[in-house]
Amino acid sequence: MPTPPGSSTAWCSLSKLLARNAARRAPAIPAVPPVKPVTAVALYAVVPVPGIEDLVLDDLAAYADARGWGVAAGCAASDTGPLDQDTELRSGWARIRQAAADRRITGLVVPSFSHIAYRWTDWNTERAWLLRQGLFVIATDPTDVPVGLEPEESWS
Repeated sequence: MPTPPGSSTAWCSLSKLLARNAARRAPAIPAVPPVKPVTAVALYAVVPVPGIEDLVLDDLAAYADARGWGVAAGCAASDTGPLDQDTELRSGWARIRQAAADRRITGLVVPSFSHIAYRWTDWNTERAWLLRQGLFVIATDPTDVPVGLEPEESWS
């Protein structure tokens, strides 16, 4: 029997034939955009005087929002007083530490690292703890106030 012009007599595997037929019969499925993971962060700042906490936290929230990060519920905290206040006396910092320990956050946004701990030894302690929790820490202005370094700590 003669082959009609334009037809192919090439061999086609069964799997290719089935795939080609399935592609013809299957309805087109619209592409679904990938879902971006939400990064849950906490906001923390130490403010020198009462009454400006919201201003500072609003700036931190805007910074997080611009990067697509969500602020976990109850994880925008501040303390009032000097930066060199003992971290054990800060109720806001205790809330942030608890959120980290409970794995409710994956990151922390602060104005500068000195808001976490001002003295070098305290900063090293807190930094090590934060790293053990698997958190990232972002300072919106890392040059704002450097972590304090007392003279006797500079050589240790």
